[in-house]
Amino acid sequence: MIVRKAVFVKSASKLEECPSLKDGNPQAGFPEFAMIGRSNVGKSSLINTLTNNGSLSKISTRPGKTQLINFFLINDERYLVDLPGYGYASSGAKDRGYWIDATHDYFIGRKNLKRVFVLIDGSIPTQRIDVDFISSLEDEHIPYSLVMTKTDKPNQKNFNAHLHSLKAVLEPIVSYMPKIFPISNVSKKGREELLNYIQDLMG
Repeated sequence: MIVRKAVFVKSASKLEECPSLKDGNPQAGFPEFAMIGRSNVGKSSLINTLTNNGSLSKISTRPGKTQLINFFLINDERYLVDLPGYGYASSGAKDRGYWIDATHDYFIGRKNLKRVFVLIDGSIPTQRIDVDFISSLEDEHIPYSLVMTKTDKPNQKNFNAHLHSLKAVLEPIVSYMPKIFPISNVSKKGREELLNYIQDLMG
């Protein structure tokens, strides 16, 4: 898939503020591909890598900074959606609970959501919070795939160990092993594979 055009459309704090056909927006029914993961796992960097635009999605050094559902229109035919990270939130426990609810509402209520991409930090061992989140997607029967970020940081031996560990932890809780896409925002390795997969999901 070639990304010819990528633009930021809007931010939403709740499901009701997401792009809607009721607002007369013909683009509101386009397929959506959502990115989520632990805070500071590299969601914004991934969106910038996929779109070849280093400034499209703002990158923060503060974990939990993204607190809105951000919509990016790609090629005037689909959305990449940057969701608030789970785990740490700089705004405190009360807001953390709010964003968990808002994200859940988005997953359940967004009919044109085609796939959730759960970002996993490939530079460190598998984290319990990631496994718990994946388990919740399994419970809700929400279609998802995994993207391993920061794969340029560990050496190949460590990365293979992290990948093996992730699969071993997931095996007892998943109905089938999800697709896993290792990607590097530095070398762009894995970018084309992920873009082509998104294209295939369009049908």
